[in-house]
Amino acid sequence: MREVTGNTTGLAPAQLRLLERIYRRRVAPSDVVGPELAAFLCECSAELGRQVGILVDRRGQVEHVVVGDATRLFLPDVGRLRAARGRFRGLRLVHTHLRGEPLTRDDLTDLALLRLDLVCAIGVGPGGQPGEAHIGHLVPVESPPWQVLAPRPARALELDFLQLIRNLEAEFARVESTLAPTDQGKDRGLVLVPSFGRQRKADEGRVAEIAELCRSAGVQVLEVLTQHRDEPDARYLIGKGKLEQVVLRAMQLGAEVLVIDADLTPSQARAVGAATELRVIDRTMLILDIFARRARSADGKLQVELAQLRYSLPRLVHKDDRLSRLGVGRQGPGETALEIDRRRARERIRRLEQRIDDISRHRVVQRAQRAHRDLPVVSIVGYTNAGKSTLFNALTDSDVVAKDQMFSTLDPTNRRLPRLPPPAPPVVLLSDTVGFIRDLPPDLARAFRATLEELDESDVLLHVVDGSDPDHEQHISAVTRILHELSLAERPRVVVVNKGDRLPEMERMRLARELGAVVVSAQDPDSLPPLRQAIADALDRARPVTSWASP
Repeated sequence: MREVTGNTTGLAPAQLRLLERIYRRRVAPSDVVGPELAAFLCECSAELGRQVGILVDRRGQVEHVVVGDATRLFLPDVGRLRAARGRFRGLRLVHTHLRGEPLTRDDLTDLALLRLDLVCAIGVGPGGQPGEAHIGHLVPVESPPWQVLAPRPARALELDFLQLIRNLEAEFARVESTLAPTDQGKDRGLVLVPSFGRQRKADEGRVAEIAELCRSAGVQVLEVLTQHRDEPDARYLIGKGKLEQVVLRAMQLGAEVLVIDADLTPSQARAVGAATELRVIDRTMLILDIFARRARSADGKLQVELAQLRYSLPRLVHKDDRLSRLGVGRQGPGETALEIDRRRARERIRRLEQRIDDISRHRVVQRAQRAHRDLPVVSIVGYTNAGKSTLFNALTDSDVVAKDQMFSTLDPTNRRLPRLPPPAPPVVLLSDTVGFIRDLPPDLARAFRATLEELDESDVLLHVVDGSDPDHEQHISAVTRILHELSLAERPRVVVVNKGDRLPEMERMRLARELGAVVVSAQDPDSLPPLRQAIADALDRARPVTSWASP
């Protein structure tokens, strides 16, 4: 016998048996609900003093009987939607309203979030007789994403349900086909930028940054949503109202991915994924994915894999819960399979840590050799995509990879820095390093410690700032904060405002004055001599030229 779900507390056995009789009823496939079943639902609802509902499939079979309280239903878990885009769940909700009220906000939200075929509320009249029926169904693109039909008598709905559904799904499929296509291999994604408490609300710079991260990770951004809350929600991080908005917009725009510009706990990621039925990517996962795409050297790939494993280990769960439904104990096969995966991950992490320690020791030897030769080192640091590698190429006549994208450089590169004016030492090495970003994921920073250790041997830091970025002040703060964390805040530093050709003259002068910076354009060789002089002067302040080795 199928069980009645919902708020069954206080129901007598006889009342439960009355509700169970609903399972024996069938609805003609073309009917929303037959007149006899509508009358029986109202009769049961009047006797119980509660809302009574059914979920019916397209064959007319009652799949679930749900009982609520006097004002609302509590729908069961109907599973993840596996239909293709443009298709509905194949279930319609028919339920009673004791006061004859129209469809409520909860009714319409359930319609949208569960992607139901339609929702029908039947008013319970005097003596338990069926009154008017209120029907709503989804519509594509429009806001709100549903349409409510004019009320009509429940005993004579005269609505061809199957024809309505065929027309609606055809319209959804037509609209889906007209949506802007994505680039080859890109996922369609929504972006959510939350902020909390005294944290500043999402501004254009922050929105632009997460959009650029998405582009670098192969996600096409369909829309960016923002939310400010006093404090994070323990379960979802964001509010339930915003979660509903995400689901509705994802349905309308055909999104497959939800990118959240914050770090989620494993339980939050699972809860948001279950509620939205989207693939959920938080900020750390997005950055890790970009690093994985950019890693070219063996060292870089090892470091990225280590960071990914450290991130994934606490999130390692089996999505298939069939074994748990069999009631197996804690030491059953499901538990064993999960523990095997976790143990393998931990073992791989240990092996990677050992190999990265070897890399670190090898680089220590290299740095010791440079120190023995007493070669000064200038290291380029700065926010990602500030133009560091382009400037590196311009200063050293090199051709390392330099692209207008985030984290194009992961591995440190050293070249001789020629044509420095007096009082520069005879030989100077310039080092290009991985770009920084606000809220740098801790797992990534730990995994790339062997790379970041290169900065320890720097005599001077060349802090490159993208002067054309409207968020450059926040970028400077983020880089300064990371340098503090690396105990490099006191290292001699030359601030370089790059992309000066994109700035008006007054803005270039203001930045040079307020930041004590040299303004250049890495694309313009004529702008570089003042920077070469500033590097030479900084090296002289770090140590007199007479103390450096001769060539």
